[in-house]
Amino acid sequence: MASSGLLSRLRHSSKSIRFRFIQNSIYSNHTTQSQSQSRILDNTILINSNNKNHHQSWRTCLLPVLLAVSGGSLALQFQKNPSLCDAPNLQERGGRIEGKDSTEHVVKGTYKPVPPELIGELKAICQDNMTLDHDERYFHGKPQYSFHKAVNIPDVVVFPRSEDDVSKIVRACNNYTVPVVPYGGATSIEGHTLSPNGGVCIDMTLMKKVKALHVKDMDVVVEPGIGWMELNEYLAPYGLFFPLDPGPGATIGGMCATRCSGSLAVRYGTMRDNVINLKAVLADGEVVKTGSRARKSAAGYDLTRLMIGSEGTLGVITEVTLRLQKIPEHSIVAMCNFPTIKDAADVAIAAMLSGIQVSRVELLDEVQVKAINLANGKDLPEVPTLMFELIGTEAYTREQTLIVQKIVSEHNGSDFVFAEDTEAKKELWKIRKEALYACLALAPHCEAMTTDVCVPLSHLAELISKSKQELDASPLLCTVIAHAGDGNFHTVVLFNPEEEEERKEAERLNNFMVHAALSMEGTCTGEHGVGTGKLKYLEKELGTEHLRTMKKIKAALDPNDIMNPGKLIPPHICL
Repeated sequence: MASSGLLSRLRHSSKSIRFRFIQNSIYSNHTTQSQSQSRILDNTILINSNNKNHHQSWRTCLLPVLLAVSGGSLALQFQKNPSLCDAPNLQERGGRIEGKDSTEHVVKGTYKPVPPELIGELKAICQDNMTLDHDERYFHGKPQYSFHKAVNIPDVVVFPRSEDDVSKIVRACNNYTVPVVPYGGATSIEGHTLSPNGGVCIDMTLMKKVKALHVKDMDVVVEPGIGWMELNEYLAPYGLFFPLDPGPGATIGGMCATRCSGSLAVRYGTMRDNVINLKAVLADGEVVKTGSRARKSAAGYDLTRLMIGSEGTLGVITEVTLRLQKIPEHSIVAMCNFPTIKDAADVAIAAMLSGIQVSRVELLDEVQVKAINLANGKDLPEVPTLMFELIGTEAYTREQTLIVQKIVSEHNGSDFVFAEDTEAKKELWKIRKEALYACLALAPHCEAMTTDVCVPLSHLAELISKSKQELDASPLLCTVIAHAGDGNFHTVVLFNPEEEEERKEAERLNNFMVHAALSMEGTCTGEHGVGTGKLKYLEKELGTEHLRTMKKIKAALDPNDIMNPGKLIPPHICL
């Protein structure tokens, strides 16, 4: 009876299995994406007319399986649900999608051409706000400041103007099981916006309105395409600002998706602390709002925090309500130098333990300072350097500055200087925010591998010291930049992408720092997110049970796995 029941299930599912078999045969000869796109445009994607031969081949393949089952000698799980485990038809190019222990920098994926029917539906939704142009698709498929690449680029790029547009686009893609990749300012560096499976790239940059500003409540409702810098320009006349400051060009939607922070996180927290609620389009096109505008709430699951940091794998963010801050009455920026990077890190820790309410504590090594000097025509001392920002009343900030100066003098610090002039302060933070560009200018032919480890504050000096020894011993050019007040530090490792040995050395340095951070109860990513670049570290950091729980949430909200597939959850994790 058990055998006959299994045979019945096999017969019942054979139709869909035969289709997958035929589909894989049809697409196995796919060579380049541009050729496939041409076939889409010419409406010449046809089902092979020799289906009968495929069916006969299928029956031939199935016969020994049926015989074995009928003899009671085989327990068979015929195929895993593609949404719960690895996709069954990964392109044969040397590996999986940045899975466990992967050292590949080219992200693999599955690919099937976008149906011409979907192209027509997207055209009806977006009108002229979409493109099939190869150069535009290539631009959207390659992040600006990331060395990560993918075997495919998006088939289509759409530019929605409203939440309703996004809902219709995602619903149409779900109907055809076509991947969706949200796209914002393109400043992320871990491959978040890659399209390894092709599909539809949803560029959100036309949705950049400020929908409502509540000055008395100190919050603002915005669309996801607005940049944080543009938002702060809008807010300045009201005496308000949004306190997160990642890389220039970052948009609010992308900042939510990656759970970013920046140099001000030591005082104001990360994105999860500064979003009151948001709206997102789920995989089936449904729009969900995650909460009210109240500053606190104990009602229901915290869907806001679930969406923040989900990297587009659960939904496309279409509206965000942000917590704002008053522009400080007064601020002072102080700088000081140290003989070693450990001395600088020790001072950062001592300053935080002293109870001083600093808003920024940034650490630069001597190589990074040299890069800043060359890029900006400065003559800063090329030694490990700390930058502090203190805010409050004029009297308070000056009092706190004296305390910092005393701490610096007790830890081998020197050349303590500070600025109160508005333009001088802006210039100092400008050169800090553009540190990555300064690094790239040191070696224009190179790409940058940027690390993002974060550890409990008490371990920061130890981790930076160990890392600095490895970096200095490496033949590659490396710089260190740290948000020293919260234990987060970056290294920029410059390597020639044409030289395999240099890429491997950069990867070795990255691995060293990540595993050192994990051994100190830290994380592989403090603020950049996972994307594809950090997938291989997640099981060690979070554990299999944690990742399986993430997989269950993903499968429940996105059963067809169309939402930014291949990101955030390692593909070897199965339910």
